[in-house]
Amino acid sequence: MPAVNSYNLAGRIRRIKPSPSTVAADRANELRRQGKQIVSLVVGEPDFDTPAHIRKAAAHAMDHGATRYTSMRGTQELREAIAAKLKRENGLSYGVDEIIVTNGAKSAIYSALAATVDDGDEVIIPAPYWVSYPDMVLACDGTPVTVPCGENHGFKLSPEQLEAAITPKTRWLLVNSPSNPTGASYTAAEYRALADVLVKHPHVMVMTDDIYEHIRFDNKLTPHLLNAAPELRDRTLAINGVSKTYAMTGWRIGWVAGPRALIGALDTLLSQSAGTCCAVSQAAATAALNGDQSFIAESVAIYKQRRDAIVPLLNAIPGLSCQAPDGAFYLFVNCAGLIGRTTEDGKRLENDNDVVLYFLETAGVAMVAGAAYGLSPYFRLSIATSLETLREGLERMARATAKLKGGLAKLI
Repeated sequence: MPAVNSYNLAGRIRRIKPSPSTVAADRANELRRQGKQIVSLVVGEPDFDTPAHIRKAAAHAMDHGATRYTSMRGTQELREAIAAKLKRENGLSYGVDEIIVTNGAKSAIYSALAATVDDGDEVIIPAPYWVSYPDMVLACDGTPVTVPCGENHGFKLSPEQLEAAITPKTRWLLVNSPSNPTGASYTAAEYRALADVLVKHPHVMVMTDDIYEHIRFDNKLTPHLLNAAPELRDRTLAINGVSKTYAMTGWRIGWVAGPRALIGALDTLLSQSAGTCCAVSQAAATAALNGDQSFIAESVAIYKQRRDAIVPLLNAIPGLSCQAPDGAFYLFVNCAGLIGRTTEDGKRLENDNDVVLYFLETAGVAMVAGAAYGLSPYFRLSIATSLETLREGLERMARATAKLKGGLAKLI
């Protein structure tokens, strides 16, 4: 078999790296195959089954011949359901010709970048960020401009930071709220403050990744940028999907709502690349959006119960601290207090990658280092698993932390 470097791989592939969360999950599975008992707190995927009425809609669609190609932009029924959802829940008015269905929200973001970013174009990405954002920009020949947004500012981008990051080459601002990995959520006032900067720079477009909008813990609707700044509508793409809200990660249905010209460009690109989305999945997504919504409140209540139980336990472990997130199903844990300490075999923990590796190898707890999300020293753990599993993981982490030698570093 030829060596990898003999294939003359394209520059776009050499510029990017595999998803760190996927790598962490693969490592945990490898250790399991070796017979080790691993508590995996890695994967950002609801641990619930897709609601029964959605699965039944998929079965009905299969039984009634919905197994062929659909319109490139998605079925009329699904786009109408998306438009109704945007109006009902977000107060946003879009016609079906301003909506396109994609193979998940991840595909939507990548395709939007591929359709609009040229060599050297810049994309502003607040950090911490979802691990795929910068690599998707690099794969499209763009330049990711990451802006560190510290814990002391709630992990959110300030207007001053946005103003300083914008250049004549800026193409996009990419915003995720509630966010992966921190769960931070922008308020309407914070969006308005960012919009006041954006209106001064009409060449900058905005992409909102709204995939966690329903998973928030204050019983309120998540504000949308376009609620606070409707004047940005003609240069905003609103991206979402059914994966997180309805526990439908494997169904692979996302969507983009935006100006007709940009939706038309996506139509052209996708028609020559990914093609149409799965017809059965589209029928299931239509049922999800139009049907009984009680699953959302029920699942969010369970996530909140887990958050409220686990955050105090984390904060009780010397050297670790964690702010309670506004939403999503992750905890972004500050591990500055462990940096500089040494393991029983004399290895010094130099950074959050070392901390995460120590917990994996010593305690059998798998997580993802904050460096993967653009901000250290932190690590992300997912609460999309049972409370029993979470408690087991934290008990192991507490025991492993107690074995470390040396004084605690000053928290940042």
